[in-house]
Amino acid sequence: MQCMTGPFDERDHESAISMSLVEALENDPFYAAITRDFSGDDVKRHEVLEAYFDYSMKEGMRLGCCTILPDDDRGAAIWIMPRPQRLLAESRSEKHRFLESILGRGGLEDYHRIIGFMSPRAREVVGSSTWYLSILGVPPNAQNRGLGRRLLEPTLYEADGVDAECYLETYSPRSISFYERLGFECVVSHIEPVTSSEYWIMIRKPSKTPV
Repeated sequence: MQCMTGPFDERDHESAISMSLVEALENDPFYAAITRDFSGDDVKRHEVLEAYFDYSMKEGMRLGCCTILPDDDRGAAIWIMPRPQRLLAESRSEKHRFLESILGRGGLEDYHRIIGFMSPRAREVVGSSTWYLSILGVPPNAQNRGLGRRLLEPTLYEADGVDAECYLETYSPRSISFYERLGFECVVSHIEPVTSSEYWIMIRKPSKTPV
């Protein structure tokens, strides 16, 4: 496993991973909402999502970890770790400028409305020192082969070593059992009003048993 904390070695590898995340997550309600301005143009929509995931990987490198597999470019796990508020505020401003450059007006509005709904609800149940699994994506044709587990294991092992809690949010009910096998537990669910979709907040407490 590689937890990327700097530039990728090869641009082609980075692009392949971004495209694999598009395949994995393009139908997720969140990503459908933020790209709704391009719903009639699949090519443009995929380009926007690829740029979004490329940015997200770099964001993970700056603020946490972007885990990829050295022998397989189908998927990635992007983590955001606790950071000083100043750095997080700067990152939010930078991300807003980036999103303005790639999203349509409706998608940008939906992004901020969704984040504005989800963030305070996460803060109600998640501590400030908790590690956040921002994105995990494995394309449908590569699922059920253990890739998702391999992408998460190194960071979960590291979290256990420093007694850190981890959390995630998922719109996918079929993913819940996968995360439960790795020690996550559902603590609450909400209906997100922009997408009218239910999502779950899952928390994993530090474990002394290897994942």
